Amino acid sequence: AMAAERSLVMATCTAPVNIAVIKYWGKRDTDLILPINSSLSVTLHQDQLKTTTTAAASRDFTEDRLWLNGKEADVGHPRVQACLREVRRLARKRRGGGEDTAALSLSYKIHIASENNFPTAAGLASSAAGYACLVSALARLYGLEEELSEVARRGSGSACRSMFGGFVQWQRGERPDGTDSLALQVAPETHWPELRILVLVVSGEKKPVGSTAGMQTSVETSPLLKHRAEAVVPERLAQMMRHIRDRDFEGFGQLAMRDSNQFHATCLDTFPPIFYLTDLSRHIIALAHRYNGHHGHTKVAYTFDAGPNAVIFALADTVAEFVEVLRRSFPPAANGDQFVRGLPVSPAVLPQELVAAVVAEPVPGAVQYILHTKPGPGPQLVDDPSQHLLGPDGLP
Repeated sequence: AMAAERSLVMATCTAPVNIAVIKYWGKRDTDLILPINSSLSVTLHQDQLKTTTTAAASRDFTEDRLWLNGKEADVGHPRVQACLREVRRLARKRRGGGEDTAALSLSYKIHIASENNFPTAAGLASSAAGYACLVSALARLYGLEEELSEVARRGSGSACRSMFGGFVQWQRGERPDGTDSLALQVAPETHWPELRILVLVVSGEKKPVGSTAGMQTSVETSPLLKHRAEAVVPERLAQMMRHIRDRDFEGFGQLAMRDSNQFHATCLDTFPPIFYLTDLSRHIIALAHRYNGHHGHTKVAYTFDAGPNAVIFALADTVAEFVEVLRRSFPPAANGDQFVRGLPVSPAVLPQELVAAVVAEPVPGAVQYILHTKPGPGPQLVDDPSQHLLGPDGLP
């Protein structure tokens, strides 16, 4: 009830990136962001990849404002507005429409500042982390604690999966109003402690066709996508949940690769076709298969989203050797020390027969850097006031 007296109320949260292993591609309702199929993802640790967002409300603010990575951005963006509207609606509903003193802040304008510790729009799922973080910070500001993945979904479909840590399913849902299209945690991040993720950043460039436009063209033109959503994904989802439950890397890895390949096949089946995989992506795919072939089982598994960066899953005991394989295959241009970032990676000596069987013609400088990370938790509240992205005046 003190909120009304203080001139400025502020909340800061962080939120994670997630990587789908059963892909979401295609909406059945573009306004509510309802998918044509369920999907399943792994939430990545925020020590390596996160968005931080501060939301502030004050009676002194004259308009809503938004800053992204230090630059003012359009707060009128329909998806930002949808999240704002939904959070305010839930806050109003929760307060039963009564004139509680704290409820005054619902009419206050808000300032939002958001920052990523990784390049935006480079195919690193920045919109998922961004909207999950926005919704978490707004919810905190307005004192909401309920199911918020449905609100995050209105910002970016995959954002609903970033509302939880570990392994997360976004249920397609059946209702036209979308109230049953939400995210559920399949297993927490502690469930599979040996699992590691390597993000191969090949370029910090914006992708050729944005996901939003691309997936709707696919829905309209690809019969393969329709078959995938109806006949393939439901079975795969159940299998993937089993593999995760059993910590079965062989099953998990094979299915992740198959599903990534099928998603990119639907992009190729779209008319006109969409190409997210590049020559380099195909090089990495072939390398993974040669490496697994050499070892006689699945030790690494790739997945690619709507962009050229590769994500590789492996168990901790494989990381050092495979990173050395990557270093030999894509010798770093200059930043030898900065080539591997994130969790530490031990040096490895490769047996000569592995090099001969697996490492093809090296492509120097093709991979900018490798980010080594692991599954992590969902959005976190930042208690330390020095971490706020907005100052006492409500400005960055």
